[in-house]
Amino acid sequence: MRIFYNIGIRLYWMAAWIVSPWNHKAKLWLKGRKGWHKELCQRMGQEDRVIWFHCASLGEFEQGRPIIEAFRQQFPGHKILLTFFSPSGYEKRKNFEGADHVMYLPLDTGKNARLMMETLPVEMAVFIKYEFWYHFLHSLKKHDIPIFLASGKFRPGQVFFKWYGGWYRKFLDCFTHIFVQNEDSKKLLEQVGIARVTVAGDTRFDRVRQVVATDYNNEALEAFARGSKVIVAGSTWERDEQILEHAYRKLPDHTKWIIAPHELSDAHILRLRKRFPASVLFTEMKQELPPGTRVVIVDTIGQLSYLYRYGNLAYIGGGFGKGIHNILEAATYGLPVIFGPTYQKFSEAVELTGIGGAFPVQDQYELLSTIHQQLENPDLLKTSSEIAGKYVQERVGATSVIMEGVCKKSEVNML
Repeated sequence: MRIFYNIGIRLYWMAAWIVSPWNHKAKLWLKGRKGWHKELCQRMGQEDRVIWFHCASLGEFEQGRPIIEAFRQQFPGHKILLTFFSPSGYEKRKNFEGADHVMYLPLDTGKNARLMMETLPVEMAVFIKYEFWYHFLHSLKKHDIPIFLASGKFRPGQVFFKWYGGWYRKFLDCFTHIFVQNEDSKKLLEQVGIARVTVAGDTRFDRVRQVVATDYNNEALEAFARGSKVIVAGSTWERDEQILEHAYRKLPDHTKWIIAPHELSDAHILRLRKRFPASVLFTEMKQELPPGTRVVIVDTIGQLSYLYRYGNLAYIGGGFGKGIHNILEAATYGLPVIFGPTYQKFSEAVELTGIGGAFPVQDQYELLSTIHQQLENPDLLKTSSEIAGKYVQERVGATSVIMEGVCKKSEVNML
């Protein structure tokens, strides 16, 4: 199996190289890995004590951020290396101040894994949620370096739990300890002989509570929202924006909108401005918005999680495609959440729907009806809001469980 794995890794690189002239992400993926070893040597050396965090992409970074920050505080004598597999994570967080060096994860080859171990005095490695790389994991284990998986989540359909998954289960055996989100994940791992498992919960709840507690003030948005009902639409795609436009044209003028699209190209922003008249771009806002403004279009990255505080109701995009984006960022502020029909793989969406804090819709008519029900019935809106906020609040604390477990199960000196 190992030879097929190695072939697959190289075929992946070759495919990225072939499509890179036309595919921007593939081009970034390749370019970002050039010269990684030289740059790493310039930033970290043998005298350093390194804790290595790896995240697949931006979502996993946000999930792991509370842990990284907790490590920074608890292990002040160490340097933190943060690696990403995907351009969508690296390009948006390459300047993250909580790490001493941020870089793309090198291609998972035996040579690269050996170079990494020879270059860095890694004292601990933490992988967030998933991303199981054979050579890096086995090289860490060979050097007796503690390896932890944080906020892991496993499903029966994964290769580890298939009859032919014996070789892949060796990946899991490399971990010193695995911290999972739920009991189902723990049971699956125990069924295949992985017993070093603790149910810690999901660190995303800790992260969104951190955002709520962050001091953030925008006078223009405060004035914009004052006395109005505000719908915050986050991470929207084209199909989401089509049904939002229908609601926008049917709802009264005193209903305000904050729309943060997933795609920020100039062409897409222009289409949004045509689709939603009486709109202002976030980057063009002054202290006072022009009279009659109904929509603020967020044309920057990194603001959305703070802007839900100005809303009464949230719509989260992606539900008419592969799946919804982060609903917890809105729910933590006590916003009832609306999204499209593709949400079943997201446990928080399923659970919130079941208790009345989230509302899936099939089309523009259901969307408009749901908005009317919430905004025209203060008691219903209050109840839905309390359910959403309480749902998040009751689930914080995973970071503390993980930190306590790591300190017990590793021999890293915190000084």
